[in-house]
Amino acid sequence: MRSESDTLSVIPLPLDIERKAGAFILSPDTTIVADAANQWNAIYLRTLLAPPTGFLLPVRGRETGQANVIRLQTGGDQQTLGREGYRLTVSPAAMTIEAPGATGVFYGIQTLRHLLPAAVEQRTLVPNVAWQVPSVVITDRPRFQWRGFMMDEARHFHGKETMLRTLDLMALQKLNVLHWHLTDDQGWRIEIKRYPRLTEIGSRRRGTVKSLFGKLDGIPHSGFYTQEEIKEVIAYAAERHITVVPEIDMPGHSLAALAAYPELSCTGGPFEVSTRFGPKLDVFCAGKEQVFTFLQGVLDEVMALFPSTYIHIGGDEVLKARWKKCPDCQARIEQEGLKDARELQVYFTNRIIAYLDAHGRRAIGWNEILREGLAESAIVQYWIGNRKAVVAAIQHGRDVIMSSFWRAYLDHSYSLTPLSKAYEYEPVFPELDAPDERHVLGLEAPLWTEMVPNRARFDYQTFPRLTAFAETGWSPRGKKDFGDFQERLAAFLLRLDQLGVRYAPESDVEPPRYKQWFGFLSIVQAQTKTAP
Repeated sequence: MRSESDTLSVIPLPLDIERKAGAFILSPDTTIVADAANQWNAIYLRTLLAPPTGFLLPVRGRETGQANVIRLQTGGDQQTLGREGYRLTVSPAAMTIEAPGATGVFYGIQTLRHLLPAAVEQRTLVPNVAWQVPSVVITDRPRFQWRGFMMDEARHFHGKETMLRTLDLMALQKLNVLHWHLTDDQGWRIEIKRYPRLTEIGSRRRGTVKSLFGKLDGIPHSGFYTQEEIKEVIAYAAERHITVVPEIDMPGHSLAALAAYPELSCTGGPFEVSTRFGPKLDVFCAGKEQVFTFLQGVLDEVMALFPSTYIHIGGDEVLKARWKKCPDCQARIEQEGLKDARELQVYFTNRIIAYLDAHGRRAIGWNEILREGLAESAIVQYWIGNRKAVVAAIQHGRDVIMSSFWRAYLDHSYSLTPLSKAYEYEPVFPELDAPDERHVLGLEAPLWTEMVPNRARFDYQTFPRLTAFAETGWSPRGKKDFGDFQERLAAFLLRLDQLGVRYAPESDVEPPRYKQWFGFLSIVQAQTKTAP
């Protein structure tokens, strides 16, 4: 049985599609009419259409009785469409995108792009193309409020142009959260003016060891974002209705910061920015008050830059050997009446959460922070480990973001996570009742860049699996079908071709079953195959 999306290669799959007779013909006489809330959307649409068609469509604030019009308007039933939903109505006379807000209209524009020929993605004139849109009524809204992609720039710095391009590709797939991993043991990538050595020292390493028993390659790696560049990326994202959530890792994954300010450690150093991947013994000292002064100073500048309600503080893979031997940490444990170093991490995390709470922000941490006594406001991002504890937390009202290590990690090989396995990922645990599901905010696909040094590798690891996750985040669970997705994906890949995305070929994304059985032996694709 074929899907209702037959011949309409829209990704993510909309909630409801009703086909009609005829088509709307885009021509030089087409006019865009937009209300006040959608003026930017109108300019965005005109900018998308102008290079391939050669039509510089006029934008007007109201209709004057003309035919062949594209309407962008605020309205519609918010109870049906929600904050991000829209209704796209196409007839031979007009196209109308209506939504409760500008966000929904923006997503309606993305669907319109999918209904046009793939050549619409070109940034140069494409002659002799019939620019027509089939008549249709599409009613659509997302399943989850959190539809994210995580980009790690601490391990390998990719730079502003790659991030702006990433935001455009996210928008095309209706993803709405960029989780920006900016600090780790291997690099500090954000300018903090109060602490200049973070980028003077922490953004540089003398080389990279690319495997467990490998040797240093001797190739220096460096890079960071100035605060002005950060603002530019955030503004670009906001125009595309994408929230940028920064991650500043603490108390672990902090060696780049400790190389710059060794006094913030338990031992006093000296340290260097790590050339090897994996957790490190040296972490922020939980017993020294100056550590909290430092982190609050960092967070002050981060909050001044990022308007996001959410700030990610990491909290994963915190080795506690130094804390167990540190006089300052042991004194803190005694002073606060704590049992051990595990409770000391809860204390550390709660202090940071309280600081963010006081400034109207909300902390997110990887699920290692989930221990008894964790502040109620904290959001947990599940990646691996104690599933029962996460289920129990959700059932007790804790908000959670889902990022399964075995299904959602884009840095894994296609042998470990083929496209079909990525598409079949279901973020809601079956143990949860319907009322509890509201605490699963959504899903996020992380790309850790230990083995992703350039854009070619980025494209190969990310696409088309990110497209599968985008559909899971948006489309109704009961309407997903991998066979139908593959048919629509074929047309979507033509768009990625036009956009210069070097995605993994079909022969790689769905390897033979025997390779999948042994996928755990090659978790990182770069260890077994060179990107194109």
